[in-house]
Amino acid sequence: MKNLRPDLAAIAAHVEPGSRALDIGCGDGGLMAVLEGEKGCDVRGIEIDPVLVERCVSRGLSVVQGDANTDLTEYPDKAFDYAILSQTLQTAIRPDRMLDELLRVGRRAFVSFPNFAHWRTRKALLMGGRMPVTRALPVSWYETDNIHHVTIEDFRDLARAKGAVIERAWHFANGRAIGRIGANWRAEFAVFELSR
Repeated sequence: MKNLRPDLAAIAAHVEPGSRALDIGCGDGGLMAVLEGEKGCDVRGIEIDPVLVERCVSRGLSVVQGDANTDLTEYPDKAFDYAILSQTLQTAIRPDRMLDELLRVGRRAFVSFPNFAHWRTRKALLMGGRMPVTRALPVSWYETDNIHHVTIEDFRDLARAKGAVIERAWHFANGRAIGRIGANWRAEFAVFELSR
């Protein structure tokens, strides 16, 4: 788990060995490989980028090319112990519907996202009057896939509105876990484990 991003390492550490997981927006399959290899999980992936799908398949991972905005409806209810959505919620057309689908196909869901209320983001807007480019948000506004600017408090409100129970949450800054106090302005990104 050493080579995983901090949010993925937190997820991997809390997935039960031998469980079934769906990694939505699985990227290059790093998390999938750890869950299969170190935890003995049965993991499936869905990824929109064909180059990343090919990379996953060449590593022996079970990944299909698909769009999470539309293709999650094809999966049966509670088909997985965990539905995982890492650094993808802010790119979804309707994050509220995406959360519903995660909690429908998985008994539990992990969601991680960049926190747009982080102090560096606030400072860039306040002092420079421009959309920020930071470690957590490294791409200019006109190139980014981020279409919804979510904060930790926004996500907590969404979870509450959707009847989701926040089982656990982790907050990260500078690649390290930080406490919950002041996380909405201190954390660069967050991970939530949810159930319904």
